[in-house]
Order: sequence, then structure tokens, then C-alpha cells
Amino acid sequence: MKKLMAVLLLSGVALSVTACSSDYVMSTKTGDMIVTQGKPEVDKDTGMTRYTDEQGNERQINNDQIVEMIKKD
Repeated sequence: MKKLMAVLLLSGVALSVTACSSDYVMSTKTGDMIVTQGKPEVDKDTGMTRYTDEQGNERQINNDQIVEMIKKD
């Protein structure tokens, strides 16, 4: 019984943590709309923005190609 309660508690915590991350939408100069999982990370040194796409793949895009980045409601 204690193991079941522990599993349920950990599952609830994991779900609440994943629900807190906000998705973003980035529009590009070519008119593409990129939906991300979580907030993209802008690296000013390399001029790239790193993000995780909807399928969970890590990607990067040149900052010059991004027109707008907004938080998805």
C-alpha cells in the first residue's frame, strides 16, 4: 500500500511539473510558425536560438530568422 501511494504521489508531482512549462510560438521571416515545448533559449554568443519542437526534437534556428516569439496560451 505504501508503494502504491508513493507511486501515485510521484506521478502527480511529475504531471504538475510538466504542466507548468509554457509553449511558445515563433514566427520566421519565411512565414513558418514554429511551436516549441517550453521557452526557447537565446544564445547571444552564437546568434542561435535553441528549442524543443512539438515532437520532442532539439533544434536550433538563427536569431536573424525569427520575427516574433510569443507565449502560447
